[in-house]
Amino acid sequence: MREGKYEASEQSRVGTAITFLLIGLGAGTLIGLLFAPKSGKQMRKDLRRKYEGARETIDEWKEDAKDAAEEALERGSEIAEELRDRVSPLAKKLTRR
Repeated sequence: MREGKYEASEQSRVGTAITFLLIGLGAGTLIGLLFAPKSGKQMRKDLRRKYEGARETIDEWKEDAKDAAEEALERGSEIAEELRDRVSPLAKKLTRR
């Protein structure tokens, strides 16, 4: 019999962690299904409603972001034009010399 220190490899640790993660997820899913207060049909209906609500919220955020980006571009164009108008007389004077 050999004596010595046992050192687990890095792959062994990752594999063990993934195994325990999958076991925990499976147990959590099973417990959730056992204690679920709603039937499958009701659960699917609720999930569909929540999905549609989340989708509408994301669409609203997308529209708000689009509007904000358009406003920022418009304001940036206005600022660039204003700066161009202020700088062009100075640039003309410098090029004449």
